[in-house]
Amino acid sequence: MPDVQIRKIATLIEEVRHEFGPPPGTPLLRGAILCAIANPYAGAYAPDIAPFMEDLKPLGLDMANRLLAALGGDPARIEGYGKGAIVGGAGELEHGALWHVPGGYAMREALGGAMAIVPSTKKVGGVGARLDVPVTHVNASYVRSHFDAMEVGLPDGPRADEIVVVLVMTTGARVHARVGGLAAADIEGKDGLR
Repeated sequence: MPDVQIRKIATLIEEVRHEFGPPPGTPLLRGAILCAIANPYAGAYAPDIAPFMEDLKPLGLDMANRLLAALGGDPARIEGYGKGAIVGGAGELEHGALWHVPGGYAMREALGGAMAIVPSTKKVGGVGARLDVPVTHVNASYVRSHFDAMEVGLPDGPRADEIVVVLVMTTGARVHARVGGLAAADIEGKDGLR
């Protein structure tokens, strides 16, 4: 398997200062890092694609550490996360699934062993395609206040023979979250759900 070929890395930080109602005491930060990589399986069907997941692990860890640094560098500040992939038109949806293990493993490691499964989405799309990356709490998937999403994309990607892989982190709940459910303060931390 060839080395992962990176064409572009982009980082986006959103600072949410207002959502109607009173401004929050501390703005919510939502960050994303996107990486356009060559898709080694573009243009033809390959029955065994799983080995490329191992090749993607170092990229995932590098991206997670870069995103964490862009959000201030303190793993304790990160409360939400998610991941995704946009596969260019010469690829197939399953190529995006190659990001599940490397992306999730990387964020849990960078954050010191977060418990919850990292939510994910993927699609096949053309140049400029956008993706809504789902977000949940890093330690308990049932914390409703942290159910969120961040829309991301590259204006020049993915090219047909590329995959854009994405990681997202947030520093808190939705601004003015108030629809009940398990509160972050009540997380038991046993199973990644509650």
